[in-house]
Amino acid sequence: MVVQNEMDKLNLKVKNIKLGEVILEKKLTVEQKNNITNSLELLGFEIIDDKKGRIIEKIKNLIIEAVHHQNNNAKSNLSNLLSNNLQHDYNYLSNLFSEVEGTTIEKYYIAQKIEKVKELLVYDELSLSEIAFRLNYSSVAYLSNQFKKVTGLTPSHFKKIRDDKRKPLDEV
Repeated sequence: MVVQNEMDKLNLKVKNIKLGEVILEKKLTVEQKNNITNSLELLGFEIIDDKKGRIIEKIKNLIIEAVHHQNNNAKSNLSNLLSNNLQHDYNYLSNLFSEVEGTTIEKYYIAQKIEKVKELLVYDELSLSEIAFRLNYSSVAYLSNQFKKVTGLTPSHFKKIRDDKRKPLDEV
């Protein structure tokens, strides 16, 4: 909505808009491109105009979508998900991602999963077993080991620290 509003303010006709991508009806002039860049940067957005950068953003968006917004019910593997959606060989995507981001797709995916685990732990609505199942971990032990490897804490210790920082509502 924010990006759509900025496009409207600049009188630019949008053909299609979705997370990380805007397709306009007409090619931009240099002045229009500068105006968009400036207005979106003020809002914390960044224009990615090169092909490699767009592919990297699409990889990130697909991973974020898979981990954070679909409860990971689809048991498809990551390489198939990315290859099928981006129409590129996974080896090409993996090498490109590593070259540009300085980390692997797998490490980025794991980091997103751990962030989702943290979020679910803080909400305190699911047991660790349910979280492991929801995020397609083979076991609670595997989730716990990966969580500790990434954060330095066990899930239960993370949860305890978070709970200790919370104040009861009557003390807020």
